[in-house]
Amino acid sequence: MLRESLAADLIVELPNAVRLQRLVQTLREYFNSGAVGLLRLDGDSLRPVATVGLVHEALGRRFVIAQHPRLAAIMASREPTWFEPDSRLPDPYDGLLDHAVGEPLPVHDCMGVSLYVEGRIWGAITLDALHAGTFDSRAHEELKRCTLQIEAAVRVTRLEQENRSLRLSRSDLQDLRTPVDEGEILGRSEVLHQLLIELDVLADSDLPVLLLGETGVGKELFARRLHRLSRRSHKPLIQVNCAALPESLAESELFGHVKGAFSGATHDRAGRFDAANGGTLFLDEVGELPLGVQAKLLRTLQNGEIQRLGADKPLHVDVRIIAATNRNLPDSIRDGLFRADLYHRLSVYPVPIPALRERGHDVLMLAGHFLELNRARLGLRGLRLSPAAERALLAYSWPGNVRELEHVISRAALKQLSRGTSRTQIMTLEPAILDLDNTLRASGLMVEPLLEEASVVPFQTLSVAVDDCQRQQVLQALSLSGNNWAGAARLLEVDPSNLHKLARRLRLK
Repeated sequence: MLRESLAADLIVELPNAVRLQRLVQTLREYFNSGAVGLLRLDGDSLRPVATVGLVHEALGRRFVIAQHPRLAAIMASREPTWFEPDSRLPDPYDGLLDHAVGEPLPVHDCMGVSLYVEGRIWGAITLDALHAGTFDSRAHEELKRCTLQIEAAVRVTRLEQENRSLRLSRSDLQDLRTPVDEGEILGRSEVLHQLLIELDVLADSDLPVLLLGETGVGKELFARRLHRLSRRSHKPLIQVNCAALPESLAESELFGHVKGAFSGATHDRAGRFDAANGGTLFLDEVGELPLGVQAKLLRTLQNGEIQRLGADKPLHVDVRIIAATNRNLPDSIRDGLFRADLYHRLSVYPVPIPALRERGHDVLMLAGHFLELNRARLGLRGLRLSPAAERALLAYSWPGNVRELEHVISRAALKQLSRGTSRTQIMTLEPAILDLDNTLRASGLMVEPLLEEASVVPFQTLSVAVDDCQRQQVLQALSLSGNNWAGAARLLEVDPSNLHKLARRLRLK
């Protein structure tokens, strides 16, 4: 019955996500499981690609095999592995069943089997039951018999991904053993899905791309995806943070210099364009480039030539440009801070990156990713969100986007641990400890909570007090400058590169 049902799905044309979701749902119903997870091997980790019976944020987790003995045992055997109800090996899903609210799972059965595609290990399927005795010897044998059908469903999904790569004309460069959607961009929202399809097509072109979006949306990840899927993927991707370039050295950093070009130039030095030759140059925060450097960049985009500082002859380079900014460049053009001709050259294909608040339940997947990172980093048995905390994350507007979410989860985990929670317990984060101030949704920054926290501290050492003061001033300057780091640096009367260093030290970036 089970094998017939799995086989029937193989001959039906279904979207990949639907096919895999039907697979885990069928297994759950047949084996009377509380939860089923289909996990794909990704380096040294297993990542869920389809689940049923688990909280939504579980999809964003990455389970490092070496940290989870049950998963290690499953991956080490070609036969199904069953764990007795009284097994002392920790379960990776403890506290993650959608029935549980941060409590350990009751005594239960667990079994799983590793999956192979074309002779190579692909991942695993896991089944958890809430009641001891659910998985008997018959269930063990049935899982063994249906493993081939499960692997066939995975293989069909993989073939469809490979065909998609062929349609994008990159089969000669892409290793088809690697799905084209592999990477660190997490989410299943429709807006993200459409963006990734657009980027997959765009990657095959050499057109300049301008990534637009608020701070913290992950523009660097999208730039890396463009490069990875391009014909230039075998060549370097060189990243330049334009806001961190001192104005006096920006030209030399980008285009290089010759010996004697200026005081201290004791030898010839290649620039970032040289390093990216044949590959891709990612100009992050391109709106912060000095006007003089913008003119030289425009010439490079026009004729493919660079001229090192102090050199007489230009050099030819073959570089694709991907630029990114959180500025409204037309406003910068109006204010005389950015060249209109350079803007038109860079924005041959502008790509808006959606803010986190526009991506729906993606926030929970991303939260799961950060929860698992912090669980491993802090040596915790388990770390999860309460249902109320999930609702709070979905309701918040995330002015700092993915970067802010990462900091919120990390800070909350540390606070919870500092309150005496044992590392051997499953730690559940409640809304209060997430410290989300919904009254500041529109402002883009969380200044008042920091001030409130500081006001209730009876005594601080001088270094801590100075850090708090600096943090508040930086946040206030960012708020006044519309989240623009260069503008904040001008308000604070500091060098932009020094401000970025300070922000990293204060854990604001």
